[in-house]
Order: sequence, then C-alpha cells, then structure tokens
Amino acid sequence: MFVARSIAADHKDLIHDVSYDFHGRRMATCSSDQSVKVWDKSENGEWHCTASWKTHSGSVWRVTWAHPEFGQVLASCSFDRTAAVWEEIVGESNDKQRGLSHWIKRTTLVDSRTSVTDVKFAPKHMGLMLTTCSADGVVRIYEAPDVMNLSQWSLQHEISCKLSCSCISWNPSSSRAHPPMFAVGSDDSNVTYGGKVQIYEYNENTRKYAKAETLMTVTDAVHDIAFAPNLGRSFHVLAIATKDVRIFKLVPMRKESVSAGPTKFEVQIVAQFDNHNSQVWRVSWNITSTLLASSGDDGCVRLWKANYMDNWKCTGILKGDGSPLTGSSGQPTAMSTVVGSSVQTSQNALNGMTAGRYFFPPLDTPRAGTRCGHLLPPSSLIEHCDVEPIQPQLQALPHRLYSRALLPLPEAEGQ
Repeated sequence: MFVARSIAADHKDLIHDVSYDFHGRRMATCSSDQSVKVWDKSENGEWHCTASWKTHSGSVWRVTWAHPEFGQVLASCSFDRTAAVWEEIVGESNDKQRGLSHWIKRTTLVDSRTSVTDVKFAPKHMGLMLTTCSADGVVRIYEAPDVMNLSQWSLQHEISCKLSCSCISWNPSSSRAHPPMFAVGSDDSNVTYGGKVQIYEYNENTRKYAKAETLMTVTDAVHDIAFAPNLGRSFHVLAIATKDVRIFKLVPMRKESVSAGPTKFEVQIVAQFDNHNSQVWRVSWNITSTLLASSGDDGCVRLWKANYMDNWKCTGILKGDGSPLTGSSGQPTAMSTVVGSSVQTSQNALNGMTAGRYFFPPLDTPRAGTRCGHLLPPSSLIEHCDVEPIQPQLQALPHRLYSRALLPLPEAEGQ
C-alpha cells in the first residue's frame, strides 16, 4: 500500500529536481534557492539531511549521481550558465571533522553561454563521462581521464542541436551491437517546428556523434525524456514528457555496410496518454523497464505498464498527499485493485480488463516525486493477480491416460 511521507526539505524556494543514488539509499535535491541538499535514509526509513550547501549563483535546475564505482559524486547545473561536479570526502583521522563527511567542488564547467538545463552521467561502461545540454542548443560531453582526479575534465564533444535544449537521456544499453546513443529534448515554444526530440549516435569511424533520428511527430515543448533500461532487447524504448505522455519504440534497421553512417531507425509510437490533462514534467522507468511513472501539473503520479501484446495501460494513480483519488464514478478507487491488461497492482487503480499473470521483482528504491521530481514507484508495487490460478490442463484428464503412457509398445510385447 502506498504511503505518502512529507519531508521538511527547508529549501527556501521551488525544488526543481530530486535524484536518487544507485542504491536508493541517498537522495539529492536542488532548488531555486541556489542550494543542493543530500539526504540519507536511516534504518527506520526516515530521511535525514546530511549536507546542504550553496552550489551556484542562480537557480539549480538538475542534480544527478554518478555510479558508485566512481565514488560519491554529484553533478549539478544552473541558470548561472555553469555545471559543477561535487565529491564527498570523509574526514581523516587527524582531521577536526574526524569521521564526518563534507562535499567539495571538484570542477566548474563554464563552456555554456546560456543556462545549463540538464546534466547527466553517461552509462558506467563508457567510463566517467558527463553530458550537459543548454538553452543555446548545444550538447557538451566531458570526460574525466583520471577517475582519481575529478578536477580535470576535458571537453570531448560539442554538438549543436539547432533548438533550445531542455533535457537529455543516455541509452543505458551496454550491448556491443548498440553504439553509444543519447536523446535530447527541446522546450522550444514554436509548435510549427517539429522534431523536438533528436537521437544522436556515436560513430567509431569518425569518432563523433551524428544525428541518427528526429522524432518529427513531437511538436510541443519537451520537459523530460528517458530511455528504458535495455535488458537484451534488439530495439530501444523512449518515454517523453510533453503535454502528454508518449512512448516510442526505435527499431534499428540493418546497415548495408559498416561505414554507412549512423543507424537508421524505424520509429513507432506505441502509446500516447493525455490522462494528466496538463503538462507532464517527469517520466522515469523502473530498473526492469516494465513500469513507467509520470508526473504532471495535475498533482498526480501515474503508473503505466504494457501487457504481453505491448498494449499500454494506466495501472494506478498516486496523489502526493496520500489521499485516495476519486474516479469517474465519484467513488475512490480501490487501493489494491489490479487493472489494465495483466498490469501491476498499485495504490490507486483505474478501470480495465485483466488478462494473464505477470510477476516482476520488487523495486528496491522507492521514489516519490513532485511536479519537478524524479519518479520511481515504491517497492510496495509488486504485481498480484485478480484471477484464480489456472490449473494445469493435464490434471483434468483421466488418470488412466498417465498409466496408459507407461505400457510397453505393442511391438515389444512379443519380444
């Protein structure tokens, strides 16, 4: 059952982003008060602020964690046209702050001429790389040559997208069949100009990123974008937060030659939902890419899931204050009803038909989101089934069928 907990964040202005570390035991928040706060989860499930400091001279739009194999590292970006990298240092035994940790700035990236709107670390198999996108329409990719010295970052790539950039997402696939790839979204308000989402892929021959695809059907401002974790799929799944929720499938088309340029994709829109009836601000996948969460100006987090026929349904609605959501019939929806085609139980459910049984591992990282917060459903969201278990058909057959199968063959009787 979903339980809403409020945290007294003590930010003095609007919170723009919430980010969890790899294990889901630490959380970082950033705000227009120019600060970043780090929160640790105690054994009893309570969140405690363990660090708070001023990071920029303008509103801080995004904050993100690096993979823990690189240490406790954060990156932030701001309206002040910079991005910064922070590392947590634990005091030495001879230090006054013995055993205590504090965050220090390792570097400031000052290449952008306008507001830096998003910052993301690349997948860990690519090394310690950091990507920023800016309102000037430029995506910049930095690399730390020495992971032990985070004060040194080199600008590896600078890609002009021709449109104001608002968000970026790396394709997490580590398959050798999939070159490094990222998607960038634009919040340009001109709806007459299509292609607000662009896909870029790395080319081993030119050692540069080239545009592989443009989603021309996305004409409204894009607020967030997220590649689904790729668990051995040959295709990619991309979620987009705009005036509605959209899910695209990118199917790579076979190349005629290795040097034929970037991969071309067959773009399929597999789902589009306007249930929020408002702007959608965040989309986020669970670790198995079986569940998508979205948040919008309606003050709700909505959960989406596909059945085996790849038909997407809304599996639940979570209100930030924990109150039940009143359905179209005027009655609050049940807290543990399964809805949609073979979909997951959620705290609040929508109407639908059930079909099939699906079980997925529970999620270890509960995430609560606000209008501008990262989302991931809490660990209590585990699938159940609202139909009786289907007994094996053989059990309904006469028992003699089993014994008859054990009789010797006629040919063998005379031998």
